[in-house]
Amino acid sequence: MQRPISEISYYPVSDHRMVRGEGIHLFDEGGRGYIDCASATFNLSLGYSHPAIVEALQKQAESVIHVTSSFQTDPVNDVARKLVALSPDNLTRVHLKVSGGSSANEGAIKMAQVATGRRDVITLFRSHLGQSMMMTSMSGHAFRKAPFPVIYPGSLQVPDPYCYRCFYGQQRDSCGLMCVDRLDDFLEYASSGQVAAVVVEPISGNGGNIVPPDGYLQKLRQFCDEHGIKLIFDEIQTGIGRTGHMFAADYFGVRPDALTTGKGLGGSGAQIAAILTSEELAGLPAHHHSFTYGANSLAAAAAAVTLDIVSRPAFLANVRTTGGHIMERLYDLQRRHPCIGDVRGVGLMIGFELVRPDRSPDVALTNELAARAMEFGLILRTSRYGHGNVIKIRPPLILTPAQADEICDGLDALLSAVAG
Repeated sequence: MQRPISEISYYPVSDHRMVRGEGIHLFDEGGRGYIDCASATFNLSLGYSHPAIVEALQKQAESVIHVTSSFQTDPVNDVARKLVALSPDNLTRVHLKVSGGSSANEGAIKMAQVATGRRDVITLFRSHLGQSMMMTSMSGHAFRKAPFPVIYPGSLQVPDPYCYRCFYGQQRDSCGLMCVDRLDDFLEYASSGQVAAVVVEPISGNGGNIVPPDGYLQKLRQFCDEHGIKLIFDEIQTGIGRTGHMFAADYFGVRPDALTTGKGLGGSGAQIAAILTSEELAGLPAHHHSFTYGANSLAAAAAAVTLDIVSRPAFLANVRTTGGHIMERLYDLQRRHPCIGDVRGVGLMIGFELVRPDRSPDVALTNELAARAMEFGLILRTSRYGHGNVIKIRPPLILTPAQADEICDGLDALLSAVAG
């Protein structure tokens, strides 16, 4: 008799067995479909089994699946050229020898350290930069670092631009962006005096979908320039059209010194990530950052097609339109469901915060909503690995206005059933 998979798998798995995906829907073995509001951990920019991605993968598999990255292949060259053409104009170098967001972020930090000759890295409260030991060490969450006796040294976490729960107790119209102004104090008193880089998610992913206020990233760019610090944008989640622009850097109008991308770059789940850098960060020898499945030809073929589709003006316009529609529907839900404390988002990078009557975070309600969402035809993810109080709405970017309404109708029914 076979042991249950739950006794074999190292990590916990749901009782649901999924057998097929199509567009924004995932189907279980019983044939029931669910709208995936998390895009399979935010990886499926083009949804499940997009025909153009499937065709590209099949065609590439017939010629070559993987070649050592010291050689050129047409798909890898194609992706590199397209990323340079679509990124901020100061980013002229592409590093594809990484396997995911963690290794991309770690590589960008190494580049900044080598280029500046400094070591410290500033990250934000609630930041999630990946799962490697370096990225875990630089996380803005204590619970992620707690189990490990030794963590990577040389990072400091500073308050994020979380206006709804301002660390400094300020109001946006009068704060003067204190969350940037106070960074001088952190340099003076909390660092080693040798800060190489500031790494930020332009909109926080796992940390709660925190959208910075107008002017924050511009002022952060100015701060970095004044102190000779490299600014790195972690766009693993915000990139590849998620904000209705190719990159969040475009939406905010700020040019970082390096930008990392992944997840949605694979279209329908191909495993690929990249680091984009300015010429100033070029020069890190390949043997210092090169991974087994980096620059994979099969994944690159999917990424090249993804970039072609997502970069179309009409495609990005649809992301902005459907995202704006969901935001309006969520504001209406907020008026009718007092448990929704704040709604925030750009494009289809959206989140809403669940609160108690005193406005304190309601983590228990948040987790209950996510746990019961499939009863209402939705797959939902929460912030901070179940420690947070934000529901994240990030469906595939192919979403239609009618499907956006399906999501919001489901949320309304779910909130009514669980929160009353």
